[in-house]
Amino acid sequence: MGALDPSRRRRAEGDLLMKTEFATLGGGCFWCLEAVYDLIKGVKSVKSGYTGGHRPDPTYTQVCTGQTGHAEVVQVEFDPEVVTYADLLEIFFGIHDPTTLNRQGGDVGTQYRSAIFPHSDEQAEIARSVLAAVDADGPWDDPIVTTIEELDVFYPAEDHHDDYFARNGGQPYCAAVIAPKVAKFRQRFAHRLATAE
Repeated sequence: MGALDPSRRRRAEGDLLMKTEFATLGGGCFWCLEAVYDLIKGVKSVKSGYTGGHRPDPTYTQVCTGQTGHAEVVQVEFDPEVVTYADLLEIFFGIHDPTTLNRQGGDVGTQYRSAIFPHSDEQAEIARSVLAAVDADGPWDDPIVTTIEELDVFYPAEDHHDDYFARNGGQPYCAAVIAPKVAKFRQRFAHRLATAE
C-alpha cells in the first residue's frame, strides 16, 4: 500500500498538464462520499483512504476497530477552474450530518468523524470560512462538530473499496444508506453533476 504524495499531478488527455488540486474529507463511511464526489463536474478522481491517525499503512479492518486514530476519508482530485474547494465543501456539508460526533447514522466511532484535512494554508482558511458560514446559517439545530485537522499522510484504501457503490448498488448497505445520499445530492446539487449541461 503506502502513502500518496498529496501534491501529485496527473496528465490529462492530449498529454497536457492540467492544474489540479486535492481535497481530503471525512464524513462517515468513505463509500458514501466517493459515490457522490464521483458524480461532480470538475472532479478528476476520488480515492478512498485513511488519514489523521498514528498507525502507518493501516488496513480497513484495523481502521474499523477505532484504535488507529485514522478517519475514513476520500481524497478528491479536482479542477479548480470547474469546481472550487469551497464548492466541494458546500457539497460535503450537504451530504452528511456534521453535528453528530464520531458517527454518521449507524456508523459509530472516531473513524467516522466529520473532518476536513486541508492541503494548504489557503484551503484551511477556506475551510474555516465555509464551516463558520454553514454553522451560522445551516439547517441544523445542533452545533457543527466538524474538525479541521492537519493532513499528514493519506493512505489509500485497498482497491476493492474503489467504485464500491457503482459495483455493489444492490447490497443492503448501499441501498439503505448510500443510495439516499446520492439521490439527495442529485436533487440538491443537480447543477454540479458531471452530466449537467
